[in-house]
Amino acid sequence: MTTKRQQSLINQIIIDKNVIIILRKEVFMKTIKDFDLKGKTVIIRADLNVPIENGKIMDDFRIKQSIKTIEYAITNGANVVIMSHLGKVKEESDKVKYTLRPVAKRIEELINEKVTFVPFTRGGELEKAIKENKIVLMENTRFEDLNGKLESNNDYELGKYWASLGDLFINDAFGTSHRAHASNLGISSNIESGIGFLMENELKTINNALKKPKRPFVVILGGAKVSDKIGVIENLVKKADYILIGGGMAFTFIKAFGFSVGSSLVDNDNIEFCKRILDEYPEKIILPIDVIKAKTKNDEGIECFINEIKEDEIGFDIGPRTIKLFKQYLLESKTIIWNGPVGMFEVKQFSNGTRKLCEILSKIDALKIAGGGDTAAAINEFGYTSAFSHISTGGGATLVLLEGKKLVGLKAIKWNF
Repeated sequence: MTTKRQQSLINQIIIDKNVIIILRKEVFMKTIKDFDLKGKTVIIRADLNVPIENGKIMDDFRIKQSIKTIEYAITNGANVVIMSHLGKVKEESDKVKYTLRPVAKRIEELINEKVTFVPFTRGGELEKAIKENKIVLMENTRFEDLNGKLESNNDYELGKYWASLGDLFINDAFGTSHRAHASNLGISSNIESGIGFLMENELKTINNALKKPKRPFVVILGGAKVSDKIGVIENLVKKADYILIGGGMAFTFIKAFGFSVGSSLVDNDNIEFCKRILDEYPEKIILPIDVIKAKTKNDEGIECFINEIKEDEIGFDIGPRTIKLFKQYLLESKTIIWNGPVGMFEVKQFSNGTRKLCEILSKIDALKIAGGGDTAAAINEFGYTSAFSHISTGGGATLVLLEGKKLVGLKAIKWNF
């Protein structure tokens, strides 16, 4: 018979065990370091989805971030099969535009090792190349989407086939980890799997910032539509001290606040959502007070207050007064997460807001995390990459984490206990 004291101890052990399991799950997903790689063929799913124009790579940030995992595998005696998607392949003609051949050359330059490029995603030539070469980069996984979206729909047979090409799978493609594709979830469901250094760093950095932020904790949200950020706003408005809103999505909030925004981009389906958030968290949501407006993106911008936008005018950037307003909230911050440019930064006359935010953030001593996609592109373009604690390689995956959700592409990878 169990005494009350014994039962109390048992209960405490159960509680402590559960706490340990929870803590381990946050940190101890199997990584490439947990495996003996010598003599193994390791399939590495990287995110090499980089901009390429006329065969020239315009920004190799994602490639460089993938190198550490590739080099670790090679150094520890593995043969490596690298996989990635590139762009959206919808028709046969896209194969010329979205080939990974230029990426193979760039990886070769970065690791100073021969990289064998195979222009196929399956078949005898690919299998032969894997057996005979140390490092193989196979062709764009999205080429399989021409056969009925086999990659994007996580076709079981395709995932099983790709898994058969190696002994171990390492998912290092954070940028696609929010998708259930054959090249991530499909492979990891059929073979022993773990994550690479890039993936590990992304998960730890973003999750730690959300769970234990140093305060004040400020979030900057930009981009086009409110609909893309509803989950993020719902989750972070409860965690952050302030949310600074810019970009096209700001005009939906401004309209919800009661001002006319002319012909600016408005997400009409979510005006009621914006009204509710403004009503429930009036002290946390910080909106622009002035903008740079024009009739078209080809016109020179004109500075005006948010209540001075005419019917035929569009807001393209935050104005100088808003920059000063945002700066006041940022200067004292200790944790800053930025997702989405605050203006049309790719057009010179509407790039000032995003550029100035980069400049302001570069002088602040805080944990500074930037979401992937356009945010990373803007930071890199303006030369402020080194000013950030962490620049994510995946915009969509970052948004999922900011919403407090799980990454479905990692679902089949086991925890290390």
